Amino acid sequence: MNTEKLYHVILAPHVSEKSTRVGEQGGQIVFRVRRDASKPDIKAAVEKMFNVEVEAVTVTNVKGKTKGFGRTPGRRQDWKKAYVKLKPGQDINFAGVEAK
Repeated sequence: MNTEKLYHVILAPHVSEKSTRVGEQGGQIVFRVRRDASKPDIKAAVEKMFNVEVEAVTVTNVKGKTKGFGRTPGRRQDWKKAYVKLKPGQDINFAGVEAK
């Protein structure tokens, strides 16, 4: 995949109670990714953006919720979530501050 396109694969880190628990116990990081991204694309994007080595990638398709807006029924968009397991000794620092 083109290096320009790799920077558009990962949309944002996904922060929730479950992702925090998975990060502490399993050493995984959860990202919101494009719906058309594949596992090799996600692995290459994480390695390129954060200069880390990825051990495994697991992908989940999340269905959008059905919501009502007054009388009008609506539905949120479906999205894709990636669980990225880093090799031992690797870490991603989202704060951008050097750890002492």
